[in-house]
Amino acid sequence: MSEAPLRYSREELAEFEQIIQEKLVAARKEVTFIKETLSRRNDSGTDNTASSSKVLEDGADTAEKESLNQLASRQMKFIQQLENAYTRIKNGTYGVCIGTGKLIPKERLRAVPHTQHSIEAKMARRD
Repeated sequence: MSEAPLRYSREELAEFEQIIQEKLVAARKEVTFIKETLSRRNDSGTDNTASSSKVLEDGADTAEKESLNQLASRQMKFIQQLENAYTRIKNGTYGVCIGTGKLIPKERLRAVPHTQHSIEAKMARRD
């Protein structure tokens, strides 16, 4: 009877590295877009007409800026998690569940490449 492997092979890690790199590129582009959107929102441009609806627009603008800031913050956290996963690939600990010590299934890593928990460990944490 063969034991389950304790680590993924270099070839398997290369696949996950590719997935992580693609997600990093996309997430960084999104953060750049959000920051550009926020900086354009801060520039009132030539639309400085004083009207009674301006107060309502200011409230909507503030809410939208807050929403964009939260989105940017979540994306930055996601980028950090992906960078940490990339580091785990490089140091050979990627794909090992920190709760069970077993390999996280490939399907889960493909869906959530930055995870450090198997479904089994994630469910146990909820209890």
